[in-house]
Amino acid sequence: MGNLLYIVAVILVIAWLVGFIGYSAGGIIHILLVIAVIAVLLQVIQGRRAV
Repeated sequence: MGNLLYIVAVILVIAWLVGFIGYSAGGIIHILLVIAVIAVLLQVIQGRRAV
């Protein structure tokens, strides 16, 4: 499950970079970036609790 969150986060960050550089998709790309950051933070927090 942890690997899946990292994969989703990487995909969202790449989508944000493409949108930031090449397209003007408004706030949707930035919302995706925030979701990616939250997913990574949740994974880090959950990983620390499990150890």
